[in-house]
Amino acid sequence: MPPVADQTGEVRPTVLVAQNSPTSGAGRLVSWLDAAGIACTVVSGEDLPSSLDGYDGVVTLGGGFMPDADDHAPWLPHERKLTVQALQREVPLLGICLGAQVLALCAGGEVTASSGETERGSCPVELLPAADDDPVFGGLVAHGPLRMIQNHRDSITALPAGADLLATSDACRVQAFRVGVCAWGVQFHPEVGPERLAQWDEAALAADGYDRSALIAAAEADAAANETQSRTLVEAFAQVVRSAAIRTEA
Repeated sequence: MPPVADQTGEVRPTVLVAQNSPTSGAGRLVSWLDAAGIACTVVSGEDLPSSLDGYDGVVTLGGGFMPDADDHAPWLPHERKLTVQALQREVPLLGICLGAQVLALCAGGEVTASSGETERGSCPVELLPAADDDPVFGGLVAHGPLRMIQNHRDSITALPAGADLLATSDACRVQAFRVGVCAWGVQFHPEVGPERLAQWDEAALAADGYDRSALIAAAEADAAANETQSRTLVEAFAQVVRSAAIRTEA
């Protein structure tokens, strides 16, 4: 892909954003990355590029299915290939929910369907000591316990060998992790604010024992902290992308 220039003519680092489901969009991620000097190219799974050539970073979004559900989502083998390519080339990658599960699977971890670690709405996330000096999570340590939007029933049940567990919770052990030097996975959704919950299927939530109105109210109560924490994470990832782009140019 051609370089992306801003209004001054300066070439900006570009991040590929892989959208796995029409209902799991990039949300506020694009505007935050744009404000941090990063251009985004958002593509559906079916339209993923043949390689990461020309991209300085990757974000893989959620989807509501398993990372190897190839019959349901036939682009997943290619998404896994691009994830492996990011790991091999050390292209910064942020996997969100399904994207984190794809990363874990590609690096040798395990993902379990209907694992019993189901979470919906605004949930607590605890940072672990490994997050203290992490390039993406280190800036969150001062914020204390995180409040993040969750929407999953499948989860990562075994991390890849050598991966660092950065965050956890009582409900779901693997909340955030790092593989290698520049690939991160998060089970939660930093791209999602409380307004997205109004689009969730009310009947399906009720069948699982959740009241959508109560979930929305709790997310709205946590909205200020959630936005600050989520944006801090995204801006830290943007800094990693910028630094990697500078090294590549050099």
